[in-house]
Amino acid sequence: MNSQTLFSPLKNAKLGALKLGLGGAPLGNLFTAVSEIDAQTIIQQAINDGCTMFDTAPHYGHGLSEQRFGYALRQLPRDSFTLSSKVGRILKPSATAERNQLNFVNILPYNQYWDYSAAGVRRSVEDSLQRMGMAYLDVAFIHDCCSICHGDNYPKVLRQVIDEAIPELQKMKREGLIRAIGLGVNDVQVCLDVLKETELDCILLAGRYTLVDHSGFAELLPICEQRGMRIAIGGVFNSGILATGVRGTDKLLFNYDSAPAEWVERVRAIEVVCDEFNVPLRAAALQFPLAHPTVDTVLLGANQINHWADAVAMLQHTIPAAFWQKLKAEGLIPANAPVPT
Repeated sequence: MNSQTLFSPLKNAKLGALKLGLGGAPLGNLFTAVSEIDAQTIIQQAINDGCTMFDTAPHYGHGLSEQRFGYALRQLPRDSFTLSSKVGRILKPSATAERNQLNFVNILPYNQYWDYSAAGVRRSVEDSLQRMGMAYLDVAFIHDCCSICHGDNYPKVLRQVIDEAIPELQKMKREGLIRAIGLGVNDVQVCLDVLKETELDCILLAGRYTLVDHSGFAELLPICEQRGMRIAIGGVFNSGILATGVRGTDKLLFNYDSAPAEWVERVRAIEVVCDEFNVPLRAAALQFPLAHPTVDTVLLGANQINHWADAVAMLQHTIPAAFWQKLKAEGLIPANAPVPT
């Protein structure tokens, strides 16, 4: 697969080339249950709008999200969309498995186990293809292989990713089971650590190059640009705070947890500038990362169809150049960050 066309934008003449993909975590019942009818309606609306990028993972509902995407996407010509899933966790059936685990509710009856071994990533890909009824993945992302998830075990995980997982994925790439290899993480350091020793086709970076969190900007994105690697940005709302704003709600989420005061105040300051220029916070959050030359798409997770429709509208919302200039002048985004034109 040509790395320059790895993540396809929306292909719909009436919408133009909106670089919006559908993320699968909410369709695996993240935080709240989504009915099968509602899940298929959301996926179908994305397809109708021209969405061609779909991302899921075994972790999302313990296979539920993959099943739902597979059911919908099997109806389409396989070369008409880009489908990614992830490796690093193995699902094993269990009659006693808890139905609510790891922030997902009413999940399928499996338990999950970390496994970045060569055998583990091969089994993960093959299991995902069976759940989705597909012959290959466009992208296999190595999932959550960071110190945030593994703590003191991170050095061992890193070595296994570099020495076993990536070589086995490269082998599967030659076999045609996958077409590209990347990391799917919400941590910058693991990306830098892996790229010191090996090459990747792409990265799915969640929550680390957003309107409020710029931790991926200074070092990681320049490396990716230099190497011709493509980036998909997930968690563009930092799991809630950039979708809701900080006004009129007591439950503020930042990266799947209660929002610390420093991030609340930063978002509050951005909202003041949004008010001044009549720019919806959601529009700014969706459009900002796409200005970077190495970012191909933003992924939006939706558990209601109106969330998807709103994202499509927000990507088309006109934002004046003076808005971005004001954010830079107040130190709310990096002074040298590319901004939409």
